[in-house]
Amino acid sequence: MDQNIKYYSEMERYEIINVNDGNKYNYLGNNDIIVDSEGNLKILILSDNKTKFGIFGKSEFIEVPWEYVKKIGAKTIIIDVEEKNLKKVR
Repeated sequence: MDQNIKYYSEMERYEIINVNDGNKYNYLGNNDIIVDSEGNLKILILSDNKTKFGIFGKSEFIEVPWEYVKKIGAKTIIIDVEEKNLKKVR
């Protein structure tokens, strides 16, 4: 089997870290991925860890285009993107 293959079941415990500002975005399993019809990874949908979650709070999410994913390591996914380039959605 190819050593470059990574299974989602293995990666769901990988922590996502933005090296541009040092923010951590929890684990991949707690976030979402958008995949196109050809199976290519397009966008990471991350929970905004700056938002306070509560009973009446609204969840905010950040869309990170796959081009900003720089490295998938042994236990982390490294992204490098400035906050101004992130799209926030509710």
